[in-house]
Amino acid sequence: MKKKILIITTGGTLACVQDEKGLVPGLSSKDILSYISDITDLYDVDFLELFQLDSANIQPSNWQAMAKTIYEQYMTYDGIVIFHGTDTMAYTSSALSFMLPNIPIPIVITGSQLSILNPLADAVENCRCAIHMAGSGMPGIFLAFNRKVILGTRASKVRTTSFHAFESINYPYVGEVNSWGLDLRRSYIPGPRGKCTLETKLEEKVFLIKLVPGFDGKIFQLLYEQGYRGLIIEAFGMGGIPTLSSEVIDDLKDVIQKGMIVVVKSQCPYEGSNLSLYETGKIALDAGVFQAYDMSTEAVVTKVMWILGKHWERKKIEEMFYRNLAGEITLPDVAGNSYKGV
Repeated sequence: MKKKILIITTGGTLACVQDEKGLVPGLSSKDILSYISDITDLYDVDFLELFQLDSANIQPSNWQAMAKTIYEQYMTYDGIVIFHGTDTMAYTSSALSFMLPNIPIPIVITGSQLSILNPLADAVENCRCAIHMAGSGMPGIFLAFNRKVILGTRASKVRTTSFHAFESINYPYVGEVNSWGLDLRRSYIPGPRGKCTLETKLEEKVFLIKLVPGFDGKIFQLLYEQGYRGLIIEAFGMGGIPTLSSEVIDDLKDVIQKGMIVVVKSQCPYEGSNLSLYETGKIALDAGVFQAYDMSTEAVVTKVMWILGKHWERKKIEEMFYRNLAGEITLPDVAGNSYKGV
């Protein structure tokens, strides 16, 4: 029997057509099917049209709708593919990884850098990789692009025009299409640890800032006054925050004491943070920040949104943040070595 695959369409470049305003999502699932029938004929495929959105317009409410749809459908299918725009695809793959813990089938997100109407597009190849991954039986949330499969919480868009648009941040690719077919690195794919649940509550008042030389810290109080509960700081190097003026750390410490959760990560996407190494990082730790270690920006943002949607107590928030929930973080052990997983 053919495996049953559900393809959920949400718009994005893959489904774009040209109009007087520029490229906009406009192709129906029937239109897309005509370009990938050689792949879909290998499976028993259903389509579900959920949105027609440029992914720059994808909101947390759309993640919640996707998660709910997947949860309602996953027992009927062997795998699910989501067609999605590339701009926020990595945020979506991370968010779904937290919102659908222990999903027992493959959920694979893909898209393209060019519309499937373009004869030079990467769309068909990406669809082929995603659909075959959805039929692999490997449970989890994944992003498939340019013949690579990335764990959902490790994906990041790093190029705007290249077909090699996504990379796996501080983690091996979990799959690759090569001359052997779909070659999976199964040991890097975390398995379910319990029953799948739907956990869609999110805190949207989460802000991301990137430090530059001359940063004075005044924005911390402004964000707190605007009701932000979470703040992610992309700091220098290993996680350094400027300390020549005491005002930056004093303002940071103040908002943390008032209840804001602050996470510090490196501006560098690769190799992660270590706030214990330099004075400029240690002072931030003493002020009460959490550190992101080797997490991607997309994973940090969505994890904080998800945890704050569930908890208000700082102790519980800290406990959840320093757990590897979906392969998103490499944590040091007491001896300072690295390990993956809880």
